[in-house]
Amino acid sequence: MSRVTKKASSVCTDSPLSMSEVCQKMTLMRQILTSCFGPNGRLKQVHNNVGGHVLTTSTSTSLLQAVSSSEPLLKLITASILNHLSRFSDCGLYTGILCFSLIDHVQKSGLRPSVAIKINKQLLEVCTSFLNQEDCGCKVNVDFNSCQSLVTLARSVISSKPACVLTEGEQQHISTLAVHAFLLTVPCGDTLSSPVRLGRTVTVSIEGQFVLDSTVFPGLLVNVPDMQLHPTDSERIRRGPGPFRLALFTVSLSGDLSEFGEGFLEVHCGAPDPEDLILDQLLKLGEQAVTDQVEVFMCQRVIHPVLQHYLRRHGLLVVERLGIALIQPIVQMTGAQAVALYQTPIPPEAYGQVKGCFVRTVGSRKMLHLLPPREPVPAVCTMVLCHRNDTMLNELKAACQRAEHVLRLTLRDPVGLLGGGCTETHMAAYVSNKGTTEAAEAALSLGVSQSHYLLGLNGFCSSLETVALALEHDGGTNLVDLTYAHHWPVPQGEGLQRGDEGEVPATCGCGLVERSSRPGLEWTPLNTRYPLRHAPLVVGKDTTPTPQLRVLDSFTAKLNALQVAVEMANLVLDIGYVIQDVN
Repeated sequence: MSRVTKKASSVCTDSPLSMSEVCQKMTLMRQILTSCFGPNGRLKQVHNNVGGHVLTTSTSTSLLQAVSSSEPLLKLITASILNHLSRFSDCGLYTGILCFSLIDHVQKSGLRPSVAIKINKQLLEVCTSFLNQEDCGCKVNVDFNSCQSLVTLARSVISSKPACVLTEGEQQHISTLAVHAFLLTVPCGDTLSSPVRLGRTVTVSIEGQFVLDSTVFPGLLVNVPDMQLHPTDSERIRRGPGPFRLALFTVSLSGDLSEFGEGFLEVHCGAPDPEDLILDQLLKLGEQAVTDQVEVFMCQRVIHPVLQHYLRRHGLLVVERLGIALIQPIVQMTGAQAVALYQTPIPPEAYGQVKGCFVRTVGSRKMLHLLPPREPVPAVCTMVLCHRNDTMLNELKAACQRAEHVLRLTLRDPVGLLGGGCTETHMAAYVSNKGTTEAAEAALSLGVSQSHYLLGLNGFCSSLETVALALEHDGGTNLVDLTYAHHWPVPQGEGLQRGDEGEVPATCGCGLVERSSRPGLEWTPLNTRYPLRHAPLVVGKDTTPTPQLRVLDSFTAKLNALQVAVEMANLVLDIGYVIQDVN
């Protein structure tokens, strides 16, 4: 087919970072991400200009998926952040803020991009080497013998989502539930002889209830409306404990001919009715289930009323319309195999088991509670989340899922990083001291002048401190102590002179350094050049055995976020041309 209009030539843009329009868009995106950062971040409402659904959020995943841009550089950065979040679930805003800040500092400093890229790569290696040291002052070992650090880790994720609108008591309650659900999915006993398989957490959302009504149940809660809960089912549920044999079907057992697809069906005169033949096949399936002593009969889709009546008459508990989301959790918990055909007999290995089942009332809903069997299978638990409205509930559900993912990452590497901006200020101080001391050697190895190296070093350290500064949204003052280089946020209206302890908070941002137990501390405003008497504070050596940390971040997620931010900033700085197809 010939084109209606002549194909236009592609548009080639030279040095895109030198264009004011591109810089304005990047500055705007940086401001949006910065304003959402931390527990006091501002919410964003995103909606189409012609109407439709309004999204209220402060999470990076929801925000970046909802906000679209025609600028290729922004698309590239957004895609890299979303890819990081798909793997680690945390530190998305951190990645974006640090990436944009690095680009901005290079543009303002006048450094050539090629020089800045070399310096950034070298300083990134310094940071990763520092964070991987055993005596790194930013790292905290996560002790699985105590839930304290796990709850702190979960609370740091949940409290950083202000759209959840939780009080401190509610944050603590939800964080404890998240850890409880996580521990239920971790297998216990000797797992060295076989690969470790983690369980699964299924989330049930209840709108209109108090947050403190949220809870966790071992096993699986299945929504069963009153119209589906037959009196014989109630009697069956009230009988003694199991285990009960379970059969699970993903194929529709409604008996409709439409299940076979579109087309014509020719029936000769005197031939049996096709629907009667299908019903006979379904009843044979029911007979086999009764013969094989199946006690729980479940289907993803619809079950024919006659088959339901037959099964219930023989004492089976019948549940239909499960939906596709519950199939995999049921398979994982019961060990059943989902049957996709009813024309053939059910294979014996397709049956699963549940320890017991009974009805629970959760809010205004009646739900069937399936208990996991005694056999060592991957555990499945259900987290019931309650909140006042749908928007808060969606944010809370997303936050709990991210917290669970972060906790799972901790199994692989049981280490956390100090939160509250302390890791960034401490690491910036370390890199600044090391870089300044070794500036001549580093500049020579990179093939740049020492003045350019120090300029790039200053921009890199300032970008790290910018992340800590982004935690403040109310006009307060950000300080750093001159001994441990921890971040000390001071609320608005409480001025501070250098060295004055009167208005400094009792603890630093992460809660590790206490002002009362560290006499002689001095402070200076953050993001200013200062002489630092750097004294690393190693958790466990220079602190009490169980420091009361307020904020703890995921080591794995933040380390990858740091690498993604620096590498993406270098990639954007290295782009000389952007070629766009405008057809």
